Amino acid sequence: MAAKKVAKKKVAKKKTAKKAAVKAAPAVKAISTKMTKTQIIASLAETTGLTKKEIAAVMSGLGDLVTAHIKKRGSGEFTIPETGVKIRRVVKPARKARMGRNPATGEEIKIPAKKASTAVKCVALKALKETVNS
Repeated sequence: MAAKKVAKKKVAKKKTAKKAAVKAAPAVKAISTKMTKTQIIASLAETTGLTKKEIAAVMSGLGDLVTAHIKKRGSGEFTIPETGVKIRRVVKPARKARMGRNPATGEEIKIPAKKASTAVKCVALKALKETVNS
């Protein structure tokens, strides 16, 4: 019985240590200017302590991974962890030819048919939306 109580106390100490580590993370500041690829790589290298070449390799690998998921036989969906962004492949159905009206002149016009197509959509997930709205 005594051994079980000691084990429970150790588990409780581990949980409090994890909470303290999460609270100690510095707040992310807003960046007011648009960054180039080189600036992003330099910033990430400074933040993580990795070299610029390693960061560039990671970004290239991430791009290749996204491409592989979005391609025709891929899964069609890729979520970038820790960013709140999901990239999806969406199939748009074919549309028949139809008659429409020119809004400026009121003249009837024929709108041509369109073939089915595939588009890529980026969706902001809940975490990113909350960050923007706070």
